[in-house]
Amino acid sequence: MKKVQTARLENQVYSNRVARSEFDKNWKTSVLSSGYVVYTATKNNAKITVLLTTGLRKLIIFNRGGKVLVGSGGVSHYSKPHKAKDLN
Repeated sequence: MKKVQTARLENQVYSNRVARSEFDKNWKTSVLSSGYVVYTATKNNAKITVLLTTGLRKLIIFNRGGKVLVGSGGVSHYSKPHKAKDLN
């Protein structure tokens, strides 16, 4: 039987290990003059599936207004609070 992990609440987090992120339909996108791409959650329970360079996959869940800033080289900043769950 597989062990089911519950999502944990996290504060502001950043990572430079993001290889790929898939956002569901509940996000709007904008670009800052600094070059960062900003994703803003438009509804509660907006989801992102993230693949890290370590091979670990995570599900990250935001409420409306949550933000993700994505820069070059796989750098991502996640606003607080959000929920995170390991998928592997």
